[in-house]
Amino acid sequence: MEPHIFKKCLLEHLDKFKRTISTDTGDWTVKGFIDVYRNIYAISIDTKVVSKIIELMLFPILSRFAEENKYRLVMSEHQNHYPDISLIAQDGTKIALDLKSTYRTGSEKVNGFTLGAFTGYFRQRKSNKNITFPYEEYSEHFVLGIIYTRSEGCTSEDKIYAMEDLSDIVSVVGDFVFLVQEKWRIGSDHPGSGNTKNIGSVKEINTVLEGNGPFASHGKEVFDDYWTNYLTRDMARAIDSEVHYRNLEEYLKWRKGLAK
Repeated sequence: MEPHIFKKCLLEHLDKFKRTISTDTGDWTVKGFIDVYRNIYAISIDTKVVSKIIELMLFPILSRFAEENKYRLVMSEHQNHYPDISLIAQDGTKIALDLKSTYRTGSEKVNGFTLGAFTGYFRQRKSNKNITFPYEEYSEHFVLGIIYTRSEGCTSEDKIYAMEDLSDIVSVVGDFVFLVQEKWRIGSDHPGSGNTKNIGSVKEINTVLEGNGPFASHGKEVFDDYWTNYLTRDMARAIDSEVHYRNLEEYLKWRKGLAK
């Protein structure tokens, strides 16, 4: 299945999913956790908690998508392994699908996605370490992204609610937007947040939705080469090297210099 057809088919399934998780007013249909005594505990606004619940709700939809399109769906056996889901076509073609969510930081920007490591399996593409199948076996690497808005004045987490209080519980997130893009189309030329060696994404909402990141006009090969050769200061120091480039513009000059 061609990438644009894959994206179109998956987005059609996700449109149905959006109606399942979102109320008519755009709020999340999930209000909290319920125990056997019918007590409801409000959900934390913590991004890891929200992301995990959304993922769990997505899996049945993705399983149905795989079945209808004759893919074999393979889940990652470990939380820190890449990708979240591997889709294997009847001819053996493999597609990596990573589930990512992020929240709006303004009307036009989001906090951003982390798009997997730029070391390890990304560079050692025959390796099975921290990845379901070797990186080189995947024909495409897609991101299934969910953008949401965090609610203000969320319901207190230190209170236990009864079933009759359900309508009083404020949804911690809402206003969902789904996207499916090839990783290289939304990848940034900067690492993700923190000290982890992960590829960051662009943060402009329209750029993410349109798949028009800095590598979009250069192609997947440039994206792969950029991040394969990218060095942080610590990485450069460890091999007694210099940092060759810090952004795409510097990379293009560095690569042009090597060609002379």
